[in-house]
Amino acid sequence: MIVIGVVTLLWAAQRRLIYFPFGQVPTPDEVGLTGVEPVQFATADGITLNGWFLPSRRSPAGFTVLVFNGNAGNRAYRAPLAAALQARGFAVLLFDYRGFGENQGTPTETGLNADARAVRAYLVGRGDVDSTRMVYFGESLGSALAVDLAAQYPPAALILRSPFTSLIELGQIHYPFLPVRWLLRDRFASIARIPQVRCPLLVIAGDADRIVPLEQSRRLYDAARTAKTFVVVPGADHNDDELLTGREMMEAVVRFLQSAA
Repeated sequence: MIVIGVVTLLWAAQRRLIYFPFGQVPTPDEVGLTGVEPVQFATADGITLNGWFLPSRRSPAGFTVLVFNGNAGNRAYRAPLAAALQARGFAVLLFDYRGFGENQGTPTETGLNADARAVRAYLVGRGDVDSTRMVYFGESLGSALAVDLAAQYPPAALILRSPFTSLIELGQIHYPFLPVRWLLRDRFASIARIPQVRCPLLVIAGDADRIVPLEQSRRLYDAARTAKTFVVVPGADHNDDELLTGREMMEAVVRFLQSAA
């Protein structure tokens, strides 16, 4: 009976173990960003999402990088990444999923995929964004959203940082004593979608990642059937600065996008 009770509790509370949204969003100035345009756009199911658009500092503008965050925090935590990308000539859009930041709603796989479609539609509708030069940049959980979106709406390029094959397989690594395959409602099975991606692909992973093991990222990369590049950042763990704005990672991103131009 105790086991049944524990499993029932985990079934009911599982999304609290997957998503860790932070509600308080500082101003762009408070996180070191200037010239930021606050933006809002609506999802198909009527939820208003908030974001920050950082225009390119080069003329004419080149790529616009759409960032899909991981499972914790809010867009302010990706301010250093946005600043680093903008400094290299790219326009950037940071946004929060439903339930994150000041947004209403509750995060689920279906909901976050709807958010991804909404943010892409918003960018396509901007007059200062070339929709043929849009790049999806997915981090950790966000990599699954980026893969799913890329399979439906191909970008100019796809960058995945610390991606995993599926949340089921990742859960089995961290919770081998639980029937993860039967418990999980949100599965984020990128391994099933990545063969449908046809744009150039860059995968970046740390070989000391304790949350998404390197082998997970490698397996997803191996399943891709497009022009692709794999970059391993030595000694980098999942949340280390080396995998946020590190020199090796940023140089890899710039080289990759130059080759995709």
